[in-house]
Amino acid sequence: MVDNECTLCPRECKVNRDIVAGYCGCDNKIRVARAALHFWEEPCISGEKGSGTVFFSGCNLRCCYCQNYTLSHQRFGKEVSSERLGEIFLELQDKGANNINLVTPTHYVDKIIKVLDNIRKDLKIPVVYNCGGYEKINTIKMLKDYVDIFLHDIKYYDNERAFKYSSAPDYFKHSSEAVNEMIRITGNPIIKDGIMKKGVIIRHLVLPGGKEDSMSILNWINHNLKKDSYILSLMNQYTPYYKSIEHPEINRRLTTYEYEKVLNYAIELGLTNGYMQERSSAKKEYTPEFDLTGV
Repeated sequence: MVDNECTLCPRECKVNRDIVAGYCGCDNKIRVARAALHFWEEPCISGEKGSGTVFFSGCNLRCCYCQNYTLSHQRFGKEVSSERLGEIFLELQDKGANNINLVTPTHYVDKIIKVLDNIRKDLKIPVVYNCGGYEKINTIKMLKDYVDIFLHDIKYYDNERAFKYSSAPDYFKHSSEAVNEMIRITGNPIIKDGIMKKGVIIRHLVLPGGKEDSMSILNWINHNLKKDSYILSLMNQYTPYYKSIEHPEINRRLTTYEYEKVLNYAIELGLTNGYMQERSSAKKEYTPEFDLTGV
């Protein structure tokens, strides 16, 4: 952020968000749609006690098929003060959360850092940065002393697909650069008693008709990242949402053949440190109700 010009994400809107909203759809006021224990993240994140998940309104990526489109596109949520956000974090800790899980936080990074500074002496659990992967290295560097775990998407390898579905033709460049910085910050994953304390989880959602693109991502990971420096989460949960109807090729569920083709390629490359999802995970009931719970 320079002279109130927002450059937190690769969009680099350079707008003064005190006056006007950026591409993310948000001004400088923090908006939260839900804050509650969440049990459907990776097992090392949710565990049995749940992840203290805070869903922020708005998004710098805004994929056409987003399952949380009421937040990312429609900006559902409630305005909260920095003081209230700090209270929310501590309330989730008091409920036994394994961590504080910040979902789509990119456009609020500067404010989240100040909140974490204010509660540093009271917050004893890890902080998770759960993002769509469209990140700037400089913004990730800001999080060095604040975030313990990165849940980082790598959605696309192909620029045309990234542009078509997320209006981000430079997506892979930024996502791949960011994951290297995240690994540098956290070091190798640390898991104690089944719960992650530090490290990077690379998530990839396999899209209908996108198995070749998925395999290209896996190939890049294999050739560019040390196998013990991250955990891979290969996701099978794609469900047509929002404007996917405008793209017939993704307006359907993923087939078993498509997912298994990608999964088998990951195994062939030796990328076996992580998680795969069962087909039953592609259900709308796994998407939480955004009803201002905990806000």
